[in-house]
Amino acid sequence: MDKSPATRASAAPPAEPRLFGDAERGDTRAKILDAAFRRLATEGYAALSVREIARDAGVNHALINYHFRTKDQLVIAVLDAANQRLLARQAAMYQAPSGFAQKWADARRFYESDLGSGFVRVQAELWAASLSNAELRDKFLPRLLAWKQLVFQAVREALAASKAQGVELPHVFSAEVIACWICEFWLGMEFADLLGVKEEQAAHRAALDAVQSLLESLDARARAVPRKPARKAAAGARKATARKAAAKRSR
Repeated sequence: MDKSPATRASAAPPAEPRLFGDAERGDTRAKILDAAFRRLATEGYAALSVREIARDAGVNHALINYHFRTKDQLVIAVLDAANQRLLARQAAMYQAPSGFAQKWADARRFYESDLGSGFVRVQAELWAASLSNAELRDKFLPRLLAWKQLVFQAVREALAASKAQGVELPHVFSAEVIACWICEFWLGMEFADLLGVKEEQAAHRAALDAVQSLLESLDARARAVPRKPARKAAAGARKATARKAAAKRSR
């Protein structure tokens, strides 16, 4: 069963945030990234200490300078290591043959997982730090925009697929508009959840559920539209072409 925000209160986050599994933390670089992720997810960017990261990773702090040179390059490497997996996971979900409602349910389940793993906190920490750190902002924003572009592409493909099945939204509901709604709502929900704003959680659940209901309705309408078999459609197209050619010859 997919986990939705309705189960958030009963879902216990992991005891310790992890970027990699045990089998993936073999080399020095992976150990450093994993330790930095844990520190970011639990204490935040402002309290991040290279020496403490080195101690957690069990390495000399000079090795952090060797592999990453600066603290900002280290945290961006942490974001990239996490983001690479999550974007691949999300892209695979969008490309799956399931309906729009199932994809929305999967996205909600992914979000709950990312909230519990510490990734949402890490991303928010870098967002906040970027406000006063132009160098970090230059590195962080392209990563955030890559996620927004993925959402936009998925919405555009979903609208095209829906139109091909005979279900078309009014033209004002463009892919850009819908993707903007999704991304900005999701980012706002993340900050409210991280801040523990309980009053907002019920409203967020209602909004997510409303979209779920809308997508289920669109999926049902798309399934109800009769689709011509490929051979019949091709034969019909050939007959139409032949009729047009005959009409031209008779003129």
